[in-house]
Amino acid sequence: VNGEKVTTINKLAASKKDQHKTTNNMIGIAIYLLLFLAGLFSLVVCLLSGQFPDWTTTFQLPISCGLAGGFGGVLYCLRGLYLNYSVKKQWSSEWYPWYVIRPFVSILTGSVSFLFLKAGLLVLEAQTETTSSNFGFYALAFIAGLNVDKFISKIEDLAQATWGIEKSRASKENK
Repeated sequence: VNGEKVTTINKLAASKKDQHKTTNNMIGIAIYLLLFLAGLFSLVVCLLSGQFPDWTTTFQLPISCGLAGGFGGVLYCLRGLYLNYSVKKQWSSEWYPWYVIRPFVSILTGSVSFLFLKAGLLVLEAQTETTSSNFGFYALAFIAGLNVDKFISKIEDLAQATWGIEKSRASKENK
């Protein structure tokens, strides 16, 4: 009987230790994401205040689209952190690389969204306005960063319809 109590106490202690480690890892990921967000804000401030080198003014819109995608990606990661840790109680270490890499992928998809809009392969509005602003670029870039998988799937749909390029294996498996 005493052996069973000791085993139970040891299991409880190990469980508490694992829970503490999981909480610390979650906090580390949260800090990383908040620092990434602060970095994005800093880059936006530098871009808007003209602190980037002169040659970047030509690329201000694609850079801004990449940053908008980054904001979308960080928002998605923070939401995922909250949902998986607090709501669903299914926090898992297998997802740590995803939380680290996803904001960078979101920056890339935000930048790619600019290319597709600029090339006319994606259209935001039916009629062209001469006084239109860049908000459509920023909005699409944010959405592309927020939902990378759907954006890539739509781009693959476009590539298949336009050029006959088959969808990637990953897209086929996710259907």
